[in-house]
Amino acid sequence: MSALRGLLALGLSMLLISARAEVAAPAWQPLAYAPAPADNPLKGLVPYAGAANPDNFPASMEFSYFPLSAVLQAEDRYDWRALERFLDAAAARGRQAVFRFYVEYPGKSGSIPPFLLDAGLAITRYSRPSTPPRPPVDNETPDYSNPALRAAMVKFIHALGARYDGDARIGFITAGLLGMWGEWHDSPRNDLFASKAVQQEIMDAYAASFRITPILLRYPAGATHPVYADNAQARFGYHDDSFAWGTLGSKDWHFMNLTRAAGQVALQTWQTRPIGGEIRPEAWGKVFDAEPGNAAIEDFRACVDATHVSWLMDSGMFRAGNPPERRQRALEAVRHMGYEFQVTQVALRPADAQLAVALQISNLGVAPFYYAWPIEVALLGADGQLLGPRGAAGSVLAILPGTPATREAQLDTRTLAAGRYRVLLRVANPLALGKPLRFANQAQDQDLPGWLSLGSVEIGQRGR
Repeated sequence: MSALRGLLALGLSMLLISARAEVAAPAWQPLAYAPAPADNPLKGLVPYAGAANPDNFPASMEFSYFPLSAVLQAEDRYDWRALERFLDAAAARGRQAVFRFYVEYPGKSGSIPPFLLDAGLAITRYSRPSTPPRPPVDNETPDYSNPALRAAMVKFIHALGARYDGDARIGFITAGLLGMWGEWHDSPRNDLFASKAVQQEIMDAYAASFRITPILLRYPAGATHPVYADNAQARFGYHDDSFAWGTLGSKDWHFMNLTRAAGQVALQTWQTRPIGGEIRPEAWGKVFDAEPGNAAIEDFRACVDATHVSWLMDSGMFRAGNPPERRQRALEAVRHMGYEFQVTQVALRPADAQLAVALQISNLGVAPFYYAWPIEVALLGADGQLLGPRGAAGSVLAILPGTPATREAQLDTRTLAAGRYRVLLRVANPLALGKPLRFANQAQDQDLPGWLSLGSVEIGQRGR
């Protein structure tokens, strides 16, 4: 009998625990889906700064190149005005910046700081073939083994990081500095490219100088790559500058072949470090057509799915005259790039002194968000005014596709008058005029621009 009473007591206890759990469980309410905008921050197509009309297609970023000589005036002397003008101009348009520095650019001269030439830096000048029908252009490749050049580039990176790491005006930086256009190759004069030792010095300088702003390398490489220093284990993303042309193909230099050859860690880079790049110029615009008209153009969606790319430089969609069908297909394709967050469910639990808010967030895109931008929860009064204090619900950092995340916030409601309030949520863009991160929900911007409406709650009287 005592054993029976013990079993009955245990069963009753388990029932009570289960009942309490049911009472305490959130009362989840679903939130309906609607496509997020194509110009969500830090994703999508990126026009070149100074494009004829960068507003022809939605964009949240702008790109620009800079010769090293534009900033490095003399040993340990920097003039940042050219970069500052670009950053401020992009920020005034509500866009974060992507940029790259170079020391050689086919068809241009004067990229190398003169003080290095005066100190004896050797230059190889030659005529480089261009993609037909464009004629050959002159190129100037420095001797990358030169100790003064190497030291100057490393010091420049340290100065760049000290001044700009974490700057809200900047989205991403491509490592640059080596090779034509800063793209880490000197084809067809591969014999002139920087050695692995020089590459390692550049990577080490970036790794030491940038802890917040992501740095992207052009080519994934493992320990056995014959040209590139091993970067698979390093804290860098990658940029595929021949996207949808040299992404999925069979050649050794094609992006996914390089990534696979670099190993499993490189294949998983996108989970923690961003993938960007540029649509190949021959594919600009055409890549979004149902029939691109060029057999060399690869399937855009397949390239996005394989690389988990977040952003791509482009000029085609920022030109006038794109057909409506092309534009619509491009909008749909861009939404699939990077992240697309939907709040699928919300639970609002008001109590005497606080409001508990629980969220379930799904990422419907192909990549996470790479910054720890905070999630804010606030109440909207009947007069349309946001009230304080606000609640913090963590951040959107590292929410992977296919892995829903739960976020929770607590709002102190003791100072609020009795009444009904709307509960709103946003992800704050640290750029003052930056585009808000908008969710893929029908209730986005419903009550207030930039905010997602989660529902309503009743706050009761106090002290009675």
